[in-house]
Amino acid sequence: MPTPHDPTEASPSPSHEPIPAVVMGGSGYVAGELIRLLLAHPRFSLAAVASTSQVGEQVCASFPHLAGTAADALRFVSQGALVERLASGAPLALFAATPHGATAGLLAPILAAAEKQGAALRVVDMSADFRLADAAEYATLYGQPHAAPERLCDFVCAVPEHFVGVPLRHAAQPGCFTTAVTLAAYPFVALGLVDGPVFASAVTGSSGSGRKLGAGTHHPARHSTLFAYSALTHRHEAEMRLLLTRGRRGATSDAVHHAPVNAAVDHHATGHGALDHHAPAPAAAIEVEFVPHSGPFVRGIHATLRLTLAREVAAADLCLRVNAFYAKSPFVSASLESPKLTDVVGSNRCRLGIATRGRTLIVTSVIDNLIKGAAGGGVQWMNRMFGLADDVGLTSAGLGWY
Repeated sequence: MPTPHDPTEASPSPSHEPIPAVVMGGSGYVAGELIRLLLAHPRFSLAAVASTSQVGEQVCASFPHLAGTAADALRFVSQGALVERLASGAPLALFAATPHGATAGLLAPILAAAEKQGAALRVVDMSADFRLADAAEYATLYGQPHAAPERLCDFVCAVPEHFVGVPLRHAAQPGCFTTAVTLAAYPFVALGLVDGPVFASAVTGSSGSGRKLGAGTHHPARHSTLFAYSALTHRHEAEMRLLLTRGRRGATSDAVHHAPVNAAVDHHATGHGALDHHAPAPAAAIEVEFVPHSGPFVRGIHATLRLTLAREVAAADLCLRVNAFYAKSPFVSASLESPKLTDVVGSNRCRLGIATRGRTLIVTSVIDNLIKGAAGGGVQWMNRMFGLADDVGLTSAGLGWY
């Protein structure tokens, strides 16, 4: 069984010159985290922050906590300004933190301009617009047609830990719930240790709903309470099903030792939409039953998964196997202790807890939804696409208390 990508095997970056980075959709929570991470990154240099609604305004007016840093000199620019930057021919790292449904239409002219000018552009999308392989499925889930279906084949969607190597073009970071759940379930699926469906219940902080005020995020409605929503109908369920099914394909194929963990016949795995001749044979889809909850806190996700083991295995043995699976990942670890949100909030880390009784397997998973589930995962992808180790700029300790 191939193991996840080894961040120490990244090829050296061609030079030690700063790599210009831009953030698109710059006034949201994920964009704010991206800006904060990029300001401290040793190789990416934050060159611009674009916004459709705040052009000309100071970045620190939207993010006062960034005052006193290089962000003081930044003002939001237009999307057109990003296209102009491509003319220089210099490498450019673009992070798209624009809303679902808007990203594809905004990125399409930028991608076209980059191709026309031969610009070395790499994109990581943190919206949902390039996560699903099928434009029709996207339209069903999001209630509108995809704005650039011809570009779906340009994006690989996965958590970085489950993709071997470097995307040919661009990457799409899965949703925050999807990240927490797939990091927990994927090793068991890929190693052929479980049968049947995956049940996941997850609690998220209010920042997961974005900056725009809504009934589910209004503080009086959320404080001192806990409630489920979109049970068995949440959009991230389709992403979980897609990514975990790829794990099963790898586990059931005779070609598993010759193919990436997530090799598949769909275009997200190959980058071109063509069949990978070394890809595992199609496998039955993993059924996922997902129930999200809104929690009375700002950031973090705590997920609890129930799976059925193919045969009884001691929790300690499973813990060893999961840690071996993620041995080359600097961010994911498992133990027999139940993890707490405060173990990871403020960091790019995921902590897993494992418990068993007979063939029943319970896995708990905690991440910071804004970092590991979005901005940090995006930086991790971009590091790899520019030949840097996955953990560059992402090694800061968590907050501990918040």
